[in-house]
Amino acid sequence: MAEAFKPIVMEFQLWRNATVLVSIYNIKFLVDPMLGEQSSFGAFPYTEDPRANPLVDLPFSGKELKKQLQKLDAVVVTHLHPDHWDAAAVELLDKNLTIICPDIIAKTMVAYGFTKVIPVTSSIHFKGIEIVLTEGKHGTGAIEEKMGVVNGFVFLSKNESIYFAGDTIWCDAVKSSIRTYQPRYVVVAGGAATFAIGEPVTMSVEHLKSLAATFPEITIIITHLESVSPCTENREFILNEMTKTDFFNRCYIPMDREHFSLR
Repeated sequence: MAEAFKPIVMEFQLWRNATVLVSIYNIKFLVDPMLGEQSSFGAFPYTEDPRANPLVDLPFSGKELKKQLQKLDAVVVTHLHPDHWDAAAVELLDKNLTIICPDIIAKTMVAYGFTKVIPVTSSIHFKGIEIVLTEGKHGTGAIEEKMGVVNGFVFLSKNESIYFAGDTIWCDAVKSSIRTYQPRYVVVAGGAATFAIGEPVTMSVEHLKSLAATFPEITIIITHLESVSPCTENREFILNEMTKTDFFNRCYIPMDREHFSLR
């Protein structure tokens, strides 16, 4: 007998960097929109790299972008660094679109003119989906202080769960979130983004190996690659390193614009 048909509950599309379109029961969330053209917001501070960011354009035309933005149910923002929320996002997003964000940045969103801002201090329910705020560490020591507070979100439905860890290194907060909410999919910022001071502020390949080894039940989706200048590890390097491990088949590195279903 053929296997029973399993409907598609979640769909995932990486646009660029941490900007992801995730659809859960056909409810469309855009996570961390960086919508500006290539080189639109200049060089990062605390780095000796003079290149203007983003390093690459969005993988589709401005006309297609506008069409995509009209289909959204909500935008989810983890923090306000320009590679997660830029001036183009403020300009292009409909001011009546629902913005879901940590309470700490909600007033800033209102100041930008958005009329439907939902601040999250713990968790909320949106169209039948529970969205839970999580914590992270955007580096260690002095560079962590400069990076400021960052958060992630877990999306929980009756059949599926996905955790966007946000800009964080491998740390106790990530372990705690996975143990508490038991997501099937974990989306992490890779690339080992590194500034002129301190250690990486996003996950290095060694962090990814620790994550995969600690939680053999999860599928890891690695984003935040090849789009901003502080990142020191690219897709090819991470792929080569992960193929040497026993958990390679549980780690996925999408290309910009790539779309796939999560069953």
